[in-house]
Amino acid sequence: MMKGFAMLGIGKVGWIEKEKPVAGPYDAIVRPIAVAPCTSDIHTVFEGALGERQDLLLGHEAVGEVVEVGSEVKDFKPGDRVVVPAITPDWRTSESVRGFPMHSDGMLAGWKFSNVKDGVFAEYFHVNDADMNLALLPDDVPPEVAVMITDMMTTGFHGAELADIQFGDSVLVIGIGPVGLMSIAGAKLQGAGRIIGVGSRPALIEAAKYYGATDIVNYKNGPIEQQVMELTDGEGVDKVIIAGAGSDIMKIAVEVTKPGGIIANVNYFGEGDTIPIPRLEWGCGMAHKTIRGGLTPGGRERMERFLELVRNDRVNPGKLITHKFHGFENIEKALLMMKDKQPDLIKPVVIIDW
Repeated sequence: MMKGFAMLGIGKVGWIEKEKPVAGPYDAIVRPIAVAPCTSDIHTVFEGALGERQDLLLGHEAVGEVVEVGSEVKDFKPGDRVVVPAITPDWRTSESVRGFPMHSDGMLAGWKFSNVKDGVFAEYFHVNDADMNLALLPDDVPPEVAVMITDMMTTGFHGAELADIQFGDSVLVIGIGPVGLMSIAGAKLQGAGRIIGVGSRPALIEAAKYYGATDIVNYKNGPIEQQVMELTDGEGVDKVIIAGAGSDIMKIAVEVTKPGGIIANVNYFGEGDTIPIPRLEWGCGMAHKTIRGGLTPGGRERMERFLELVRNDRVNPGKLITHKFHGFENIEKALLMMKDKQPDLIKPVVIIDW
C-alpha cells in the first residue's frame, strides 16, 4: 500500500491509502521529489469541473526518481531523475499520428493525471509510455524549477503558439497567473511588440513586467475592453491569449481583437454550459477573428526542448515560485494555498526528501 492526497468527492480532499501502481511493459513507476499544485486541481475538486471523482489522487506537476520500469523501456532505469509532463499521451494512437497526441484515445485524454487516473500526489505514481513521456532532469536544473516546465511553461507557451504571434504583433494576455506569465514570456520569445497583461495583484504585475509585459490593465480600474481600446487608440490588438477568468471573458477577447486577429485560449473553463461570442463584435460571424483553444502538447521531446530554453537562459520559470515547502505532508497546505490565492502567491512547490 501507499499514501496519497486525494479528491474524496466534489468539495472534499484528504489523505488515503491505495495500492501501489504496477508498470506495464512500456511504463515506469516514479517517486516524486518535487511537486506543485495547480489551479486545475481547484477547478476539479471544488467546482466539480470534470464531474464526480471519488478517491482520485490529485496532482499532475512533478519531477521524480524512477523506481521501476517495464520490460520494453529502453531509455530509463531505476535511479534516473526525470521531468514528468502533465500531459502523457498514448503515442500508439490515431490521434497521435494525426498530430494531436494530447487527445489520444479521446478529447483531452492525454491529460491523465488527476483526471482519468491517479495523479502525482502520492508516494509512487504510474507513467505510461515512459520512453516517449519522460525526460531526464539535467544536473544544472533544480527539480523545483523543472516542475514549472511540466504544465505552467508548456501551457503558457502553447497559448503563444496557438496565437501564431508574428514579429511586432500587439498581444493581450488575459489572466497573469502562472500560466499567463508564461504566455507573456512565450509571446516575447516569439517576437511580440507590445504585450498587455490583465491582472490586479502586485506580485503578479511585477512578475508580468519581468517576463516582458509592456503595459498592465487592472480590471479593478474599469472595464477591460475600454482600457485596452484606450491603450491602442481604438484599434484593438492583433492577438489575445486567454489564460484565466470565467467564460464571459470570451466576449471581451472578441471585442478587442482586430479583424484578422486570433484569440488563443489555454484557460480551463470550470463552470457554465456555454462560452458566449458577441455577434456584432464578431462581425456577425464574418470578422475573420479566429478562436483557437487547445490543451498543451505533452511528451518527452517537448520537455527536452523546454529544458534547453531554461538551461540557455531564454526563460526563467523559477521566478514563478513564491512559496517553497519541504516534506510530503505539506502537499495539502500547498494545494489549499492555490484555493485561497493570498496576495503574494504565484506558485507553491513542495520538495520531498524521502
